[in-house]
Amino acid sequence: MGDFPHYFDIILFAMVAAFLVLRLRSVLGRRTGNERPRDPVLRRAEAPADKVVALGSRNPMPPPVVTAPPADAVASGLERIRSADPGFDPSQFLAGARAAFEMIVGAFAAGDKARMRPLLSDEVYTPFAAAIDERTAAGEALETRIIALKRLDITEAGLTGRVARVTVKFVSDQINVLRAHDGSVVDGDPDHAVEKTDFWTFTRDTRSSDPNWVLEATASG
Repeated sequence: MGDFPHYFDIILFAMVAAFLVLRLRSVLGRRTGNERPRDPVLRRAEAPADKVVALGSRNPMPPPVVTAPPADAVASGLERIRSADPGFDPSQFLAGARAAFEMIVGAFAAGDKARMRPLLSDEVYTPFAAAIDERTAAGEALETRIIALKRLDITEAGLTGRVARVTVKFVSDQINVLRAHDGSVVDGDPDHAVEKTDFWTFTRDTRSSDPNWVLEATASG
């Protein structure tokens, strides 16, 4: 009996401790609605070790691809050309590029290599002439009509040494029909124009006395 108060104290302390533990669990485990949402980055960090991505070592994403050079880059290139050739004028150049485009397209369709030759570099003339010869050997004829030249823009310009180089974007509506020797249509539609986008690069030696530019490269968009 003399030990009973001692055991009673132990039981009492145990009950108080159990009550406190239950009370703490009820408070800590309850959501109040003010908790911050779990960071998705932290959730990734808690993933299995073989799926964790080390953010510190991840390569930075490449910048978006630029489909056209910024206007200031073109302006800078034109200014460099003007510094080497004070007589260079972009608006006059575009007028000449338009005339060259119409002349070259027409001469190619007509198979007139002599008219094309002064306007083309060797790298462009060789495949153009070969295409004309192949067409002639097959007895075929090409009919080309430029219905409208809708856009004419300088997309690149620069100076390499003393050689100026300017790329022009031509957007045009054309009718292109390839006919066999008997006049039947091999390719194209004589009644419907097709929009074409061409990029032509012209070059000129700024120290040359010849003011003419030549077509150095062509590409289709």
